[in-house]
Amino acid sequence: MRSMSSPSSSKGIAAIVGVGPKLGCSIARKFAYEGYTVAILARDLAKLSRLAEEIAREAKAQVFAIRIDCSDSKSVREAFEGVLSLGFVEILVYNACEPVSCLATKFTAISLESFERSLAVSTVGAFHCAQQVIPGMVERGRGTIIFTGSSASLHGFAGFCELSCGKFALRGLSQCLAREFQSSGVHVAHVIIDGVIGMPRSSRGDPSMDFTMDPDALAQTYWHIHNQDKSAWTQEINLRSPSSQIP
Repeated sequence: MRSMSSPSSSKGIAAIVGVGPKLGCSIARKFAYEGYTVAILARDLAKLSRLAEEIAREAKAQVFAIRIDCSDSKSVREAFEGVLSLGFVEILVYNACEPVSCLATKFTAISLESFERSLAVSTVGAFHCAQQVIPGMVERGRGTIIFTGSSASLHGFAGFCELSCGKFALRGLSQCLAREFQSSGVHVAHVIIDGVIGMPRSSRGDPSMDFTMDPDALAQTYWHIHNQDKSAWTQEINLRSPSSQIP
């Protein structure tokens, strides 16, 4: 675990699992700017540490980089020992997903190992991470868990069964947890990202020629979900880019 420290926060921990330079980084940055101590988790600790340093410098917040392999239950347990040593987790965002090719893969060409790893990262990892934080949230009577889905959470696409099966299962997990723990004060939501995520608009060229989704804009929605009144919680929301095809 590597810490990039600035003045400490009196709020809980925002744990963001699956952090890269786009959506994960934008979500972490948003919560850091809002005064949270942030733990960012991913497999590549070197890249993660650079992102933590960047976010801590910009937001003047405490940001901790922690290595995790979401396909390995031991790695998840060890990573969350580090997270929970920082304080109570107020929000968990599960944004991890096994990388997939943009090209369709024939079903008969998919190995069992590849299929199982995709499920392990998309769903089993989410299961393990949620189990690490839910007991503390229930004890305090509050907390937010947000799972990142995609259009593959709703539709099976030819050539993408690894992605679709994992995302279908993640959606089911989010619905089960939402119904079980809402009465305990734990808000569980599923965000469907229906489009291609680009870089933040502030770092782009001509935005009128770019139809990708702005990760900073998406992060605003995650922040809004976390701050919703308990009388009107969102369980699922579908975010679409201008170029998304509406079925």
